[in-house]
Amino acid sequence: MAVTADIKALYEAGAHFGHKTSRWHPKMAPYIHSKRGDSHIINLETTVAAFDEVLPLVTKTIAAGKKVLFVGTKKQAKDAVRQAAESVDQPFVTERWIGGMLTNAETITRQIRKLRDLEKRMASGDLEKRYNKLEVQRFQEEIDLLNLKYGGIKDLSGKPGLVVVLDTLTDINAVREANNLHIPVVGIVDSNTNPETVTHPIPGNDDALKAIEAYLDLFVAAVRDGAAGADKPEKNVEAKKES
Repeated sequence: MAVTADIKALYEAGAHFGHKTSRWHPKMAPYIHSKRGDSHIINLETTVAAFDEVLPLVTKTIAAGKKVLFVGTKKQAKDAVRQAAESVDQPFVTERWIGGMLTNAETITRQIRKLRDLEKRMASGDLEKRYNKLEVQRFQEEIDLLNLKYGGIKDLSGKPGLVVVLDTLTDINAVREANNLHIPVVGIVDSNTNPETVTHPIPGNDDALKAIEAYLDLFVAAVRDGAAGADKPEKNVEAKKES
């Protein structure tokens, strides 16, 4: 069953609260419902419509065997983004976006290879055998730093099929790199954001944690739908073999 957004749940999560009217971006006009005091109210009907268009794309991407990269480096969002991505075994970036994460594959791959090598040597005891305690501690610190930077994408092979950005202003560099590589970008766009920077804009509050969690719940459900769909052909093949 296809995942759909519920307007009541989004309302209760505060997804409709935009920024002050003085900070709005004129291109968000089609998504604005009204003003409340000196702030804009986002039309959640347009939010639901955007989700209903995007969620099947997420499902289709996963079913095709591709990855969805989740990006959310804002302080209040990073833990929720990491937990959501890890729950469905998808790559993520929740610390600072490092330039070239998508566009400079050679350098990033080299760093990830270094991280994997150090982790392997640490786990096997090789580093402990070869170096003193202080040196081993420094290797562990290097591993921790590399994991902080690249841990969320170390299992990402090649380009992701889709990038989901929870705040397109904070993580505009991620949006730009994905755009340069023609990777579709799903982005939450608040009232102060240019929705035209992303392939698939979803109007909504990008600051409130409850709203962010509500969006992530929908994306995670769509990923799970895609994973279930991807499993079906294999099960069918096994059934044929048994018969």
